[in-house]
Formats: sequence, structure tokens, C-alpha cells
Amino acid sequence: MTLKGKTLFITGASRGIGLAIALRAARDGANIVIAAKTAEPNPKLPGTIYSAAEEIERAGGKALPCVVDIRSEDQIQAAVKQAVDRFGGIDILVNNASAIHLSGTLQTPMKRYDLMHQINTRGTFVCSQACVPYLKQAANPHVLNLSPPLNMEARWFAPHVAYTMAKFGMSMCVLGMAEEFRKDGIAFNALWPRTAIATAAVKNLLGGDAAMKGSRSPAIMADAAHAIFARPSRSCTGNFFIDEDLL
Repeated sequence: MTLKGKTLFITGASRGIGLAIALRAARDGANIVIAAKTAEPNPKLPGTIYSAAEEIERAGGKALPCVVDIRSEDQIQAAVKQAVDRFGGIDILVNNASAIHLSGTLQTPMKRYDLMHQINTRGTFVCSQACVPYLKQAANPHVLNLSPPLNMEARWFAPHVAYTMAKFGMSMCVLGMAEEFRKDGIAFNALWPRTAIATAAVKNLLGGDAAMKGSRSPAIMADAAHAIFARPSRSCTGNFFIDEDLL
């Protein structure tokens, strides 16, 4: 299935996995709404919504860069309105924006705790809430959250309780909304990598250049996401996919 003419609303699409998913869809001729916060260049975080828009257009898609702080309901609603006004609707929502702080309970500042929960769990919920009315009108609507399987083993929580809670909040949105909107034919799924992916977060927070060398390209996540979007939404919902299982 091609994504030609489909409109994707992707949070955090100015770089990394979000941008990779956008570029893969752009090669089909899709419309991409870049909902991200970075409007000005940052030496530690390459890419802005405008540089991403240029890449998307070069790849064959149409781009709509929107300055969106995922913590702001008003900015999300404004971006959704712009998307609908520009492209006529929304076919796919990708909840990719995420905050990470891998620390133990005693080492986690509440400021970081709040940031992770506001962006990861709350951001996913409010973006889904804003897009669902338009997804109901789409021919093959999908919501894809970049979040892990709900594996309730202590080993996934103990090293970084706050972060795992915030990411599992995104996964719980999949579990609940897949059933809530099953009758509307909207697919809610999650995608998670089996290994580290070479992104700015890995370089800056998880080990620098050495960690990047041992990581795979974001393109594998983009290909996996594309494989999910190609499936009929009514027969594909409530799944927690690992990237390699789709390729």
C-alpha cells in the first residue's frame, strides 16, 4: 500500500525516528505535519521543523512545519486545525515525541519526572484526543505510539522507574484506545526497537559516539512503521510490535 496523498501528523518529527518515519512516507508522496518544538538550530540537537520540511519536500512529500510544545493543548489544537485546513484531514497520527532521563528514584529531579510524564503520557493522550475526530473520517486510520510492550517485569522498572512509568503510559493509551475506538475502525498500535537506534538522545544521554556506533539507523523504525500503516486498520489494532518482526 502506498501512502500517497495520506496526511501524517508526527510529533517530534524534526529529527531522529520521527523524521525518518516522515521521510519514508514522503517517498510515497504523503503529506507530513511536523509537530515539534525546535524552530531555531541547537548545536546539540541537529534539525529544526524547517530543515525537516525541506528534507520532506526533497523526498517527494508535502510538509507543514508547526511549532508545537507537546505540553501545550492549545498549540496541539492549533496544529491539528492547520493540518485539516491545509490537507483536508488526518489519516495517521504518530506519537513519537518523548523525553528521557534514565536515573534511579533518588536521582530523579521532580522537574524531570514532570517533563517525562507531560510529554510522553499526557502528550500522547492529548494528541490522540485532538486527532481522533478526524481519524474517524479517514479511509484507513492509524495511530502509532513509539512505546514498549507492557511487560510488567521489575527489571524494566528498577533502573529508571520514572522513565518506564512515562513510556508505559503511552503503551496504556494503545491498550485502552484500541478497544475504545475499535468500532470506529481506528488502529492503535505501538512500535519499539529491539536495540538502540542512532538518535541524538542516544548520543547525548546514553554513551556518545561509542553508543552511536553500536546502534542501528532510524530507517529500520521508519520501514517498520510503514509496514504497519500498510495494513487495514480494522484488522490491525492493539498490537505491540518490535521492529524486526515487521521486516
